[in-house]
Amino acid sequence: MKKKKRAAASGAAKRKSAAARKAAPRRAQPAPAQPAPAQVAPAQAPSAALNEAKATIRRLRAELAAAQAQVAELQASAETDFLLDILNRRGFERELNRSIAYIKRYHASGALVMLDVDRLKPINDAYGHAAGDAVLKAVVKAVSSQVRASDVLGRLGGDEFAVLLWNLSEIDAKAKAAALEQSIDRLTFNFRGRSVSAGASAGVAILGPHSEASRALEEADSAMYVRKAQRRHEMMDQQ
Repeated sequence: MKKKKRAAASGAAKRKSAAARKAAPRRAQPAPAQPAPAQVAPAQAPSAALNEAKATIRRLRAELAAAQAQVAELQASAETDFLLDILNRRGFERELNRSIAYIKRYHASGALVMLDVDRLKPINDAYGHAAGDAVLKAVVKAVSSQVRASDVLGRLGGDEFAVLLWNLSEIDAKAKAAALEQSIDRLTFNFRGRSVSAGASAGVAILGPHSEASRALEEADSAMYVRKAQRRHEMMDQQ
């Protein structure tokens, strides 16, 4: 009898223990380790990005200005007579076309004077090209002293020069052409102990609203050759 009671008590204890285990909360399992977040570089501050963009723009502008200056320098060298440091034919024709466009637009006036230096070839043949170069430089100096800063002087080639004169009537232009002849006629040179003179003949073309550059050059050139023949006859008469 006692054995039955002990067995019943033992079974009840076991059942109570099992129920207690079921009722007890389960121990939380540790969460799996998470990988550390990747280090992200902080975003560049807006002010720093703006300053960098401005610096890039300034650099590109400086490079553009340098390129434009180089182009202008190359263009100037292509339109300059290196011996005399005045416009060559290409540069003078560009200025003449520009001036005629201005004259047409604003109804201005001007004149084109063509100058041919006399006796340059005999001087070159007798005394060398260095002597001829000295004559040409003296001619440029003499002509420059007779024209205004707004006027344009150029060498068309060899012994031919052209002068673009602003705001002159036909009478005033022909008077200026005569003054240019006289200033060159007065030049004297000493080569190998001999006194040498050159001289020049000038022809005039008047520029107006209906002028064209090529036609004006032809007209001034024709007038210059007429003047050259006239001066030659005058010299023969004096002899």
